[in-house]
Amino acid sequence: MSAPPTGGPKIAAAPISWGISEVPDWGFQLSTERVLGEMRALGYTASELGAEGFLPPLPEQKAATLAEYGMTAVGSFVPEVLHDAGHDPLPRIERELDDYAASGAEVLIVAAVTGQRGYDAKRPELDQRQWDTLFRNLDVIRERAAARGVTATLHPHVGTVVETASDVQKVIDGSSALFCFDTGHLMIGGTDPVAFAAEHASRIACTHLKDVSLEGMNRVKNGEISYFDAIVADILYRPLGQGDVDVRAIVNSLVDSGYTGWLILEQDKVVLEEPTADSGPIEDARASLAYLRAVLAERTGKG
Repeated sequence: MSAPPTGGPKIAAAPISWGISEVPDWGFQLSTERVLGEMRALGYTASELGAEGFLPPLPEQKAATLAEYGMTAVGSFVPEVLHDAGHDPLPRIERELDDYAASGAEVLIVAAVTGQRGYDAKRPELDQRQWDTLFRNLDVIRERAAARGVTATLHPHVGTVVETASDVQKVIDGSSALFCFDTGHLMIGGTDPVAFAAEHASRIACTHLKDVSLEGMNRVKNGEISYFDAIVADILYRPLGQGDVDVRAIVNSLVDSGYTGWLILEQDKVVLEEPTADSGPIEDARASLAYLRAVLAERTGKG
């Protein structure tokens, strides 16, 4: 099953591991039935809600669809512009929280996007006024979410205004925001995820476990290939334990710190066509889940 040893962190899936994305033209979008069916087949009992359109539009319908596959909701990835004083992110946030109220989701994962399409456009350099606006929006979002029993987090992400190690440090120093600790995106942005887990455990409210190929990462950073094309070519993200992120050290560090939040397995995918049965994204998802289970089992002497 997807539950770890009693008292430890909880394990969940993410639809992006099956290529379900909020970015327009992000490859072939597998059906809800196939994605949730394959999650269930692997033993998952919890998932993120996925991009808009993955689940039915009404909150009660989302909850019912997940329940049909024996799944509970963890939360969702919400890309929003937070640095622009002329843009109000709250209407979108409130709609998302309506979904949470119906489905029981508990973690709001917000990415501070640039307002441009996708994650390959040139990032703007924020001035102090824009940083202050971003911090105020984070505070308001956190308050709105908390009033509805939800924990709001910020997700540093490639191609957003919080990507680099410097960006992340500004958020740490300038706000009280909690983080969605994405091991892959932090590494690509220049933050050591092992050090982050050790030094900022109190700021981590949920975790996206990713593994990254250094070779693929460097090709993206050198401008040899775009971020999107690197995902299409499957050279950037790897199943857990097959890349260059020390996932074992990170998981052990989190558990040692008393972390009991979600470990959400994510391997961003672009699917080009409908795969045959028991092939496609499920293969890497199966490998990642087996690796994480083995790491957790090692801690209890069962591995």
